[in-house]
Amino acid sequence: MTTVLPQVGRALAGFWLLLLPLALGACAADSGGQSLGCGTSSAPCLSGTALVALQTSKGEVRIRLDGRDAPLTAGNFVDLVNRGTYNGTVFHRVVREPVPFVVQGGDPQSSDPKTPVTQLGTGSFVDPSTGEARFIPLELSFKSEAPLRYGEKVTSPTQARNLRLTHERGAVAMARSADPNSASAQFYFALEALPELDGSYAVFGRVVEGMDVVDRIQQGDRITSARLLEGGTLVKGNPNR
Repeated sequence: MTTVLPQVGRALAGFWLLLLPLALGACAADSGGQSLGCGTSSAPCLSGTALVALQTSKGEVRIRLDGRDAPLTAGNFVDLVNRGTYNGTVFHRVVREPVPFVVQGGDPQSSDPKTPVTQLGTGSFVDPSTGEARFIPLELSFKSEAPLRYGEKVTSPTQARNLRLTHERGAVAMARSADPNSASAQFYFALEALPELDGSYAVFGRVVEGMDVVDRIQQGDRITSARLLEGGTLVKGNPNR
């Protein structure tokens, strides 16, 4: 019994990573049979690595982003950092009970103090040049494969163990709705190893400094600023060819 309750709690908590409204997820799925990935997305891809600093209410967190194994997901994040999208946004969901799970934020609409609390966690990045929400597909990299996989969850434990980027403590990954192609701006920190999420959510970086800060973040704390410290070369097309 003592091992079942934490597992059930984590499974229920995992449900809340499906954040965006179903309507937004449906919009993201309209790509039909189009190919996914670098060069086909409106988001740029990251070449190499990048180091990003998030100044939060509790202190600074530094994240190393991986452009080799998550070029599109990491590139999208760098682009949003450069645009100032995360400045002033709220950590709207913090799950530590019954066991440590995630600290989640990045909803662009949360930077507006007039946004109702009940609406936090439902927003996505809207590209001002088009007036449309930007969505990116689930992006996974495997040790035994050269090409990355897009838009398809992995349910096999054997395949999940072959992922290059996994949910270790300090991993940074994208939140999304039930549609695997509906990630936009919201992201989360893994508070401990979460292998049950591997293959379903795209990990794109890791906390390299300030995990103690992440551990202190409470629901309602803010990202006061996000800035690129080094790297961060953005390209259209696959940077790993």
